[in-house]
Amino acid sequence: MFSSPKVLAVYSGVLTVAFAVVVLCGAAIVRKQNFGVITARRINIVEPDGTVRLTISNRADFPGAWNRGKEYPRPDRREAAGMLFMSEEGTELGGLIWGAGQLPDGSIQNHAHLSFDEYEQNQIFAIDAGQEGNDKFSRISIVDQGDFPIEEKRRANDEIEKLPAAQRDTAWEKFFATHRHDVQRMVLGRSPDGSVGIKLLDNQGNVRITLTVQKDGAPALAFLDQSGKVVREISTSSR
Repeated sequence: MFSSPKVLAVYSGVLTVAFAVVVLCGAAIVRKQNFGVITARRINIVEPDGTVRLTISNRADFPGAWNRGKEYPRPDRREAAGMLFMSEEGTELGGLIWGAGQLPDGSIQNHAHLSFDEYEQNQIFAIDAGQEGNDKFSRISIVDQGDFPIEEKRRANDEIEKLPAAQRDTAWEKFFATHRHDVQRMVLGRSPDGSVGIKLLDNQGNVRITLTVQKDGAPALAFLDQSGKVVREISTSSR
């Protein structure tokens, strides 16, 4: 019976349909799986084309810097767990990291950092909080970045690291003479000395206005010139 061409054709068709059903159902199951608890050291959330858009990681496996879908080494990023946000092009766009612990001498080290980056640049808005021993701080920062891709800084770093240590500072000064970046414009928060306040800075990073309440409760408003000299101050002791 199975040697009949007609029967073989029908049999082959049934197998093809069955295989297609199994594949499609299997794919649907993969897309819709539910989990109660997932244990992982690092998770990369990717687009259909494989572009990484979000990384969630422990401390040991924390990623380096992402640029245009390529990950570059950042050994200095082994100090905290957290997550990195990436753009549609696979370039870092900000992140959230945190860490806390007690050192052998009993002092506390605690920190958390949330930031958002300019397109293909460094952070322009950040929230930081933490503790170093008895010093506690929390602040919000707004920063201006340069009008150049951060990839230029990475390439410069690769070249400068090849120089003798005594020449690196001069090389960085030359680079930043034409690549303005990381200029603070506003800082709001609590300082380690217990005071709270706000600093407003000009586009060169010079503090021009400070509004402060000291630890003892004394308030003060100060206006500064470009050199940092106080030109006018209003406080409870002012007349």
